Amino acid sequence: MSDGILVVNAGSSSVHFSVFMGDMEPSRESLVCRGWCAGIGGRLHLHMEDAHGVELGDAHGTNGSTHEDALAAAFAWLERTYGDHPVAVAAHRVMHGGATYTESVPIDATVIAELERLVPLAPLHQPHNIAGIRALAKLFPALRQIACFDTAFHLTQPAVATAFALPREFAEEGIRRYGFHGLSYEYVAGVLPAYLGTEAAAGRVVVAHLGRGASLCALRGRRSIAGTTGFTALDGLPMSTRCGNLDPGVVLYLIEQMGLDAREAGDLLYNRSGLLGVSGISGEMDVLLASERQGAKDAVALFVYRVGRELGSLAAALGGIDALVFTAGIGENAGQIRRQVCEDAGWLGIDLDTNANAANGPRISRSASRTSAWVIPTDENLTIARHACAVLNALPRLEGRRATYAQTNL
Repeated sequence: MSDGILVVNAGSSSVHFSVFMGDMEPSRESLVCRGWCAGIGGRLHLHMEDAHGVELGDAHGTNGSTHEDALAAAFAWLERTYGDHPVAVAAHRVMHGGATYTESVPIDATVIAELERLVPLAPLHQPHNIAGIRALAKLFPALRQIACFDTAFHLTQPAVATAFALPREFAEEGIRRYGFHGLSYEYVAGVLPAYLGTEAAAGRVVVAHLGRGASLCALRGRRSIAGTTGFTALDGLPMSTRCGNLDPGVVLYLIEQMGLDAREAGDLLYNRSGLLGVSGISGEMDVLLASERQGAKDAVALFVYRVGRELGSLAAALGGIDALVFTAGIGENAGQIRRQVCEDAGWLGIDLDTNANAANGPRISRSASRTSAWVIPTDENLTIARHACAVLNALPRLEGRRATYAQTNL
């Protein structure tokens, strides 16, 4: 029997989870299973698969569900299926750690209070991350929990890269660029030597995390030195439903001239913009790529254009570029998007290998290309599990901290 590390990513209507064996350094080989529980607020839908993607079960529960119900159902299923891996620690993906949390930390009342304070900076994610933490604390009061932050990786950026041109007192209140998708970038940075070689991995690399949330990050020495997201996850590239880079005067105009209040403006920019807003069809890239409607084509074109613009800005921040890496859902699977981005970036020395790109890489540039291009799958859950292991190893071992699985009618 070995202890398990439970990785939790709690959203508004679902909880995604993975379990890694806790008696070894977390790796893809130590993954036990993964799954999700969707339908929070309505009828729960629980799905689980093993480490190889083989479905282990799929079931529905009752209506009126909460994060607590979802996690109780997940734990009960884990007990029945993997009772030889009792959960010893739960590690949560937390969207925003502000400037306070430079690394993962054990969760206590002080940490939760700080996470609550940061909710306005990540309103789409932070409240639900906290809901998952509170749910497990109620279900299993003795279970140790750890917070792993999407912002922490970017705290290596120099002050000039994080500053806004606002009066200094606002910066002292924490209004600055933070950056997001850091757990994904941290994973990619960690595996770069295996793909590029040690010397090239330490060079000037731009990683494109392109998914429903999208951003670019400039790495030097495998450390974040600049990025496209800022104070909140609204900044930078247009995303599935988020607007991306926007003249702040537009927000003022929406409020002063069009009569939107702050809540309505926030809903517009977070939930009704981006690919969805431009296309009028969907915020999902695969749907847009399959559509012949002009709105879909316009949304794809704008997305590619903005990636190219931001890529140029990060190449400037790096003083040149040696490699471009695509990752996340769109980056790993949408060859058409990669092709258009690389062709537009020919001026940066990228010579695309169309056959390699069609095969999803890993290297998608020709051998003589001055700037190499790659597809590297990300694994945020593995990054979180490794953080949990490191935090646990730094703390005194306590007995009796394992979770007793909850009962459920699923």
